[in-house]
Amino acid sequence: LFVCVHNAGRSQMAAAWLTHLAGDRVEVRSAGSNPGDAVNPAAVEAMAEVGIDISAETPKILTVDAVKESDVCITMGCGDTCPVFPGKRYLDWKLEDPAGQGVAAVRPIRDEIKVMVEGLIKEIAPETSK
Repeated sequence: LFVCVHNAGRSQMAAAWLTHLAGDRVEVRSAGSNPGDAVNPAAVEAMAEVGIDISAETPKILTVDAVKESDVCITMGCGDTCPVFPGKRYLDWKLEDPAGQGVAAVRPIRDEIKVMVEGLIKEIAPETSK
């Protein structure tokens, strides 16, 4: 579960990267503590540049059930708004907020998220040898 305030930029890009890179090995969710009206257009454009379409995504409200159903909860600037449950793994990724920025400023955030997601995949869903 990726959580940021508006569920319009960082968490959407992280969810898309994880889905793209891990496929069906991981069930991916994203949400926001105060969801925006739409996904950040600069985030949509930045992800499209790497062949990932998030244009149909919509910001979703963070629910207690979403946290309960997730093994790992990754926050990105939402502070203490994420409910905490025993037995869950919590990570806080320090990432610049892409809100209000153009695609040129969002590209490095997108690329940083990809690297972090790749590290996460190695931990939670490594590829098995065939």
